[in-house]
Amino acid sequence: MTDIDPKQFCIETEPYYRPVGDEIEKYSAAYDVRMPVMLKGPTGCGKSRFVEHMAWKLGKPLISVACNEDMTASDLIGRFLLDINGTKWQDGPLTIAARIGAICYLDEVVEARQDTTVVIHPLTDHRRQLPLEKKGEVVDAHPDFQVVISYNPGYQSMMKDLKQSTKQRFGAMSFDFPTAEVESEIVAHEAGVDRKTAERLVQVAQRSRNLKGHGLDEGMSTRLLVYAGQLIAKDIPAQAACQMALVEPLTDDPDIRDTLQAAVSTFFPEITDSSKDRAA
Repeated sequence: MTDIDPKQFCIETEPYYRPVGDEIEKYSAAYDVRMPVMLKGPTGCGKSRFVEHMAWKLGKPLISVACNEDMTASDLIGRFLLDINGTKWQDGPLTIAARIGAICYLDEVVEARQDTTVVIHPLTDHRRQLPLEKKGEVVDAHPDFQVVISYNPGYQSMMKDLKQSTKQRFGAMSFDFPTAEVESEIVAHEAGVDRKTAERLVQVAQRSRNLKGHGLDEGMSTRLLVYAGQLIAKDIPAQAACQMALVEPLTDDPDIRDTLQAAVSTFFPEITDSSKDRAA
């Protein structure tokens, strides 16, 4: 039992999400049968926002965990802590989610060690249980509980891929960057810029994505385009905004940086600033 109020993990305001296919219907059906779901796709393409939107749409609490290589199984399930009265057990986020019936979202799950991710196995099959061996307790997952994981398969080495024993416990949904028209709509909405500026940012991003595998590990994400647009909306000159939000975060290689900056200059000539864009 737990005295945690599930409402504290509920999302009150609808997160903006622009569907690009039938992903909402597919996820809703998966949740109806409590199927564990794996989201695959490049960094910054909207996986996390999608999970937030679906948790809001379904009216379910959401507990998100940003996985990293230092994360241990105890960080997920809980541990004994010392206080003035002795030792006290503290549930981890996975255990809390299982108890209260939340969606537990493990973001970039392959960043965690494989011996850590194994702890989710009994929650993602017919058992739907979480053994707390140190506490001597087995938690039966709440009927509303679901596990969702995400990762970027195009950026992972064989040493940082998911085990087949883990993959085959999930239904999978692939995400990618949307069409230029849809991505421009998203950037314009999220960044608060005009459609023409958003379209130019997307064109820059498409140039960078063509360099993936040719000097870049990843092209510019939709998230970075929103950052650039937000700077432009604050009257930062477009080239400077793109340099800060698009070019510098992506690479330290001077040649690739020059190539990206050239793409920026193509779509945002020096004389063009945000006010002139709006006037155009």
